[in-house]
Amino acid sequence: MIMPKTYTITSEMATAIRKEMKVVKCVVAQKRMEAVALRGEGRNNREIAEIKGYHASYVSQLVSDFIKFGMKSFEDKRGGANRRNLTDAEEIAFLENFRKEAEKGQVVSVAEIAAAYDELTGKERKSDSTVYYLLQKYGWRIVMPRGQHPKKASEAEIEASKKLT
Repeated sequence: MIMPKTYTITSEMATAIRKEMKVVKCVVAQKRMEAVALRGEGRNNREIAEIKGYHASYVSQLVSDFIKFGMKSFEDKRGGANRRNLTDAEEIAFLENFRKEAEKGQVVSVAEIAAAYDELTGKERKSDSTVYYLLQKYGWRIVMPRGQHPKKASEAEIEASKKLT
């Protein structure tokens, strides 16, 4: 079966992809690059899918994206299924200021973090779940002061104990 020209990866392209794979540090991007390089080395989508653990249609999509966008198609993409607004490094840098405040003993509220997150991303969240997920991801926990001790005696018991002493 002859492949359409739009999906043809030459051996020169495959060699260039293999060279670039040595420079790229992202394992996911390397895996995508290798799938496209295998296509340029004469493998079909089903064979590549078995080798790399992808679906054959995803291999076709990778090849198509490479033809349209070149090496940029392998970059770490934000958005998509998980709709991330920040990369991991950006998230860590964002939380660093709040961590420093918390270490000083300041109370850091979710509302404060959420407002800063909205400002940084330029988007308004519909709920605080985005911020709660972010905090949970980096091991933060919710600590809230209690209004009273959970095992506090009732007012009647307190009055009765005062009379005993």
